[in-house]
Amino acid sequence: MNMYSGYLDEIEERKKAGLHPKPIDSADLIREIIEQIKDATNPHREDSLKFFIYNTLPGTTSAAGVKAEFLKEIILGQWTVAEISPEFAFEQLSHMKGGPSIKVLLDLALGDDQAIAQAAAKVLKTQVFLYEADTGRLKEAFKQGNPIAREIIESYAKAEFFTDLPDVPETIDVVTYIAGVGDISTDLLSPGSEAHSRSDRELHGKCLIDTKAQEELVALQKEHPDKRVMLIAEKGTMGVGSSRMSGVNNVALWIGKQASPYVPFINIAPVVAGTNGISPIFLTTVGVTGGIGIDLKNWVKKTDADGKVVVDADGEPILEQAYSVDTGTVLTINTKEKKLYKGDQELIDISSALTPQKMEFMKAGGSYAVVFGKKLQTFAAQTLGVDAPPVFAPSKEISHDGQGLTAVEKIFNKNAVGNTPGKVLHAGSDVRVEVNIVGSQDTTGLMTSQELEMMAATVISPIVDGAYQSGCHTASVWDKKAQENIPKLMKFMNDFGLITARDPKGVYHAMTDVIHKVLNDITVDDWSIIIGGDSHTRMSKGVAFGADSGTVALALATGEASMPIPESVKVTFTGEMQEHIDFRDVVHSTQAQMLRKFGGDNVFQGRVIEVHIGTLAADQAFTFTDWTAEMKAKASICISQDDTLIESLEIAKSRIQIMIEKGMDNEKQVLQGLIDRAEQRIAEIKSGEKPALAPDPNAKYFAELEVDLSQIDEPMIADPDVHNEDVSKRYTHDTIRDLTYYGGEKHVDLGFVGSCMVHKGDLKIVAQMLRNLEADQGTVQFKAPLVVAAPTYNIIDELKQEGDWDVLQKYSGFEFNDLLPKQTARTEYENMMYLERPGCNLCMGNQEKAAKGDTVLATSTRLFQGRVVADSERKKGESLLASTPVVVLAAILGRTPTIAEYKAAVTGIQLTKFAPPSDPMNSRGPADLVSF
Repeated sequence: MNMYSGYLDEIEERKKAGLHPKPIDSADLIREIIEQIKDATNPHREDSLKFFIYNTLPGTTSAAGVKAEFLKEIILGQWTVAEISPEFAFEQLSHMKGGPSIKVLLDLALGDDQAIAQAAAKVLKTQVFLYEADTGRLKEAFKQGNPIAREIIESYAKAEFFTDLPDVPETIDVVTYIAGVGDISTDLLSPGSEAHSRSDRELHGKCLIDTKAQEELVALQKEHPDKRVMLIAEKGTMGVGSSRMSGVNNVALWIGKQASPYVPFINIAPVVAGTNGISPIFLTTVGVTGGIGIDLKNWVKKTDADGKVVVDADGEPILEQAYSVDTGTVLTINTKEKKLYKGDQELIDISSALTPQKMEFMKAGGSYAVVFGKKLQTFAAQTLGVDAPPVFAPSKEISHDGQGLTAVEKIFNKNAVGNTPGKVLHAGSDVRVEVNIVGSQDTTGLMTSQELEMMAATVISPIVDGAYQSGCHTASVWDKKAQENIPKLMKFMNDFGLITARDPKGVYHAMTDVIHKVLNDITVDDWSIIIGGDSHTRMSKGVAFGADSGTVALALATGEASMPIPESVKVTFTGEMQEHIDFRDVVHSTQAQMLRKFGGDNVFQGRVIEVHIGTLAADQAFTFTDWTAEMKAKASICISQDDTLIESLEIAKSRIQIMIEKGMDNEKQVLQGLIDRAEQRIAEIKSGEKPALAPDPNAKYFAELEVDLSQIDEPMIADPDVHNEDVSKRYTHDTIRDLTYYGGEKHVDLGFVGSCMVHKGDLKIVAQMLRNLEADQGTVQFKAPLVVAAPTYNIIDELKQEGDWDVLQKYSGFEFNDLLPKQTARTEYENMMYLERPGCNLCMGNQEKAAKGDTVLATSTRLFQGRVVADSERKKGESLLASTPVVVLAAILGRTPTIAEYKAAVTGIQLTKFAPPSDPMNSRGPADLVSF
């Protein structure tokens, strides 16, 4: 009763918070529960039955293994439980999603009792989460002439696990709920500050939007019991920002459908929408659950009689409502006609939300089932020596004769699997691709581990070159929640085959380096595809896609990802940077010049930005590629010159070697293998066998943008514009202002230099500014706190060697101590400099935050409402984004500097410079295609 008594105590504690019993994943607890079920006189027997049947997590959890074996005993008649007949035991097994349940079903199907074997085969025909060990058993039994094995494999070849499922309803009635006006960040759906609770789905669901919204959602459902609630971003995009599977989980928990009556708090199939659609990462995550994401286009630009766009006094397009989706509006999704209706009135074509592939996800209950189903059908057809019948919607293959390839099209063609052999694919094609590098971060990693358990995966796919589990999002504060969750995560991932930031055995020093920086280092091929559990998975080598925790799990388990080849926007540069301008200003100006050229339309949204920035090495170029997440781009590709790429790969080799010397490599020597691949790639470039990746000169782009560097004459700041009368324009990254706009008068409460947007050069700028001010004034006095967090430990080591760290230490009032890490988040700041532990720090917002209502000037990436700073009664919190020298000077002055003050402060300082490549980066022709 030890485990069970503790579980009862936990249940009582959860009751106080209005929560149900926590789902069970412990084998020891389930064993106690089973013993109580066997004892007819046990006072806890009735509750134990409920916990066993309805509250045990499926997949490869240790509890699932024990449960599956007990169900097997019941089926074989070794135990009789009145409430669980053999038929009901089989039903339970059918909902356990692979792993131990598949082993038990195969034991029964391949056993001697024919009646039981047939019953087990019937269940197996509905299952898709089979791995090599499972299919290997079936194949061996088939070879030995087992008729049940043949029957199962023949069913798999016909994909009856999919074809026998009910079709998607022709019409789906929905009632609307406007979750907010303007872009809706995933922080609203799953706040970073609540990251610790994400693996406890019911508890985490309490943080969706706010309690008022939750009450309104419940009321809508009661008023419309026959309809689905559709969550809407009015005048904005749904799900921008971080890649939150937890956000979709929360939405599904409140407005979705229960996945299984025997699996607690896992809901699927939410319906979400936005005036400007759904952000790419969030839309992928919606597909994971078999949900629907709709681009409403219910607000359009007003035009005059000549068809010209009408603008307001600020030059902004005026929007007018095409149709209303006010909360409580009843609409109908017609999945056959692929249109949205209000009564009999046709509102809009929604075929992009109901493609054949997305309809399959809806039918199957999510994209995972389709991915695994296709693999299972292929296995069965190959085993039988037959062609797989065309059950699934054929992948769309778009090929234009005579048209060259963009960089992303080249990478996808190289890594594609399962497409028509020899066919060159262009944007819009649906492609399965092999994944080279996978990253899991620590606040979503707990969910990734759960996803891996539920899809019954136990080891990383052998085709993945390298995978890393970070510890950066919990680096700032090693509190009780982190101490409880992170070691378990690191052990799971280390056992699974990932390189982990923390050693479960405690041998090597914990590395809290920002995940994006680590992935940027371990990506050693510009033709790579990278999948990472964070929206800022944007590498300066290869093409990287931020993904939800489930897609990360799928990539780890299968080594594959599926998506359409995205369209690309080509960005090139002309002109010359002025001496006082930092590269961060180029990044911001790119956004501003793009919006100006395209009349306020964000052509980057949902597309790949192919940036021709080849003279910057990986660390500096990452500043641009990282920022593309805020531009709402799906991904970015840095087109590099040969010599620059070699320099970047040499840096990567040295960083990976440091990880090896720390003792982080595993028995498969994954890290050494990456060094070997980097050396091979360098040799290919030097020999001319395979130059740096470049698009074809006749590639076709959705749009092209030429950024004029000479237009940038002062620092640029991304402003959340919190007082804009148009709510939809607040907290976007579209308001880019020059320094003069603020007149040297905007008060700054806190400065932050850190997170993934800075590199070693930024920290050297901080040190040099302090030296200059000391020489000029004799001392440096901060009028606002300045938080400095290097992204990686190796940067700190190099700063120590070069003498800059001494300067930073001299002016810091706090320096991190790995031996005594902070156990509580800082709530108040003094006017001094804080040298924080490498990691995300303020940018993540789940540990450290600025004081409510503060105005923060930061080098980071996020200016969402409540992320870095929450609102207070006195004023709205603001997070403005700028270059390192602007932030440092603002902290010293306590306000934004004037342009004269800024120029004086950076005189003689080497800022991050960039010059456009001297020769065109797209000069290589279609012959490169042969290097696939």
